[in-house]
Amino acid sequence: MWRSAAIDRRSFVKAAGLSFLAALPPRGLLALERADAVYASGIRAADGSFAVATVTERGEIIDQVALPARAHGMAFSPTTGKAVAFARRPGTYAMIFEPSNRSEPDVITSAEGRHFYGHGTFSPDGRLLYASENDFDGNRGMIGLYDATNRFARIGEFETYGVGPHDMTVSDDGRFLVIANGGIETHPDFGRTKLNLGNMQPSLTLIDAANGTLVEKHVLPRQWSQVSTRHVDIDANGRVWFACQYEGHRNDLPPLVGHFAKGEELTFIDLPQETTRRLGNYVGAIAVNRKDALVGVTSPKGASAILDCNSGKVLAEDIIPDAAGIAPARHGFAISSYAGEFLATRSNVAWDQHIVRIVRART
Repeated sequence: MWRSAAIDRRSFVKAAGLSFLAALPPRGLLALERADAVYASGIRAADGSFAVATVTERGEIIDQVALPARAHGMAFSPTTGKAVAFARRPGTYAMIFEPSNRSEPDVITSAEGRHFYGHGTFSPDGRLLYASENDFDGNRGMIGLYDATNRFARIGEFETYGVGPHDMTVSDDGRFLVIANGGIETHPDFGRTKLNLGNMQPSLTLIDAANGTLVEKHVLPRQWSQVSTRHVDIDANGRVWFACQYEGHRNDLPPLVGHFAKGEELTFIDLPQETTRRLGNYVGAIAVNRKDALVGVTSPKGASAILDCNSGKVLAEDIIPDAAGIAPARHGFAISSYAGEFLATRSNVAWDQHIVRIVRART
């Protein structure tokens, strides 16, 4: 259920405690006092170091937690207040921390023969962390299972039934994992090189969260085999929205956004040609604003678009150089950029690709 932005801030302050507030620099404390909502995102600082920053909906940085290397995706558990930053592919670390910085972060390392793909999610009860991973010698997508009640010990893994899993999420009831298998083969011996662009097979899979069995697999049509499924989110009706990046010819006009629900076929949104061109065949992030029934997408090629959840119609577009992350806001979306912009504020940092909203569950 959507909660008001003001409750976001009050919950964050309550969870943080007096010691956190006392340790904030005056500028960060003032930003928090004026904030309605709190977000977290990876950053690269001016000196080249990496961190996770907590930030207000105005783009004012509240605090930072140092990272061992560049991060990519973020996850947050409203139940426990824990957040995680995943290393950028083919990184091998994930750092679990409290946005209120009340305790030392936990850093976990991927299992032997695996690396992280930059994304993951918590189970609704906060007891499990799921992470998209690569079995790089077996060329199989995997989901690592980590016990959040035992310092995030790795307790197992599930197949994703595809190659190159990127983003993932979990249904509201916790029954199903939703995975975007991008279809791109990689191996850490070759860095970030894409090894199979001529024979990709992107797909979206639903997996039983209790035992890892395949529930549904949706393979993209042959003519769009180079449309890599990358990011997912779920709307208020349980419909999965997915966003893609295209690995084919730059003059093509491939589908970039679509949706499906359990038991249904994939539906692609017929974006206007000019919208597809502005997005540069590359949607780098997607987010659903459940309260307003909106879907937002950003492209690092320099644009964003907002769609109606019910009709798929494009309601608004904007030119945003180096657009990066997107997350729901009180009205519409909070959007960041690699150039240091977060909504109306420019900071001397480079925001990374994804944003997570910090919302504590009611107690």
